[in-house]
Formats: sequence, C-alpha cells, structure tokens
Amino acid sequence: MSVLSCPSEGSVHACCVAWKGKGVLISGPPGSGKSELALRLMDAGFDLVADDRVLLDGTVASAPDRIAGLIEIRGVGILRTPFVIKATVRLRVCLGEGQPRLPEPCRDPWTGAVMLHLEPGFPGTVARIRAALKACCGPYEWIAGAGGDVAKT
Repeated sequence: MSVLSCPSEGSVHACCVAWKGKGVLISGPPGSGKSELALRLMDAGFDLVADDRVLLDGTVASAPDRIAGLIEIRGVGILRTPFVIKATVRLRVCLGEGQPRLPEPCRDPWTGAVMLHLEPGFPGTVARIRAALKACCGPYEWIAGAGGDVAKT
C-alpha cells in the first residue's frame, strides 16, 4: 500500500479534483499519469483543485497560491483553468500499483478517505472513480471492495 509522504506543512506531490465539493486525491510516482487523469476527470465535469502539489489540512485539499488554477498538460503546456479553492477529500486514487478485481477495504492513512489502486489508462477509469465517489457520498452504497467499511447511513 502506498502512503502519502506529508511534510509538516501538509504539501504532497499529487493532483486533486472535485465533484460538487467532494475531493478526489490522485497520487502516484512521477510520470504515472496524475495530471492526465485529472484532465480526463475535468473533461467529464469535475473541477480542478490542484495539480502537481496539493496542500492538505486534515481532509481539506487546496492548491498552493503560486499554482492555483494551473494544470500542466504534456504536449500542450501549462494552462489556467477555473478551479475550486478547497474540497474535502473523500476518495484517494493511487496510480501505478496494480488494480485488484475486488479490493479489500482500504483507507488513506492521511485523510481517512477510501483508497483505490487503479491504472490510469485502463478503460473506464473515469467511470470507476465517479462510481466510487458516489458510493462514498451517495447515492450508491458499498457492499464489498475498497469502501466496504464505509458506514451505512
């Protein structure tokens, strides 16, 4: 299991997008596709929170001032986009670590969010993330898998 390396100020090498204020923290080694996946999620209606560096204050994610609203797109450049100032992290996606068919319940040690291990180029990744976020926040319900320990409400 990957663990976020968080300096005392709470800055991590990751990307974050949000759907209706609910954050998805995307982590992985350099070159694993964090920004590319964030861009695909933005194309599907998610909002940018931060690209490359994410400030975490408990479960709340935001962008450092100097890069707020910026995203680097390989082969295109650095673009300014609309962005969300902060979002509560409800899901963490770890890239480059394999993708179990039915994962065990797993929580991010830093934010407590449900944690998925996905490959960014796998067909349906955006739909899987959207479904997992819906299971974390409703209207879907976890029965088994990464969020199987999510309290029923």
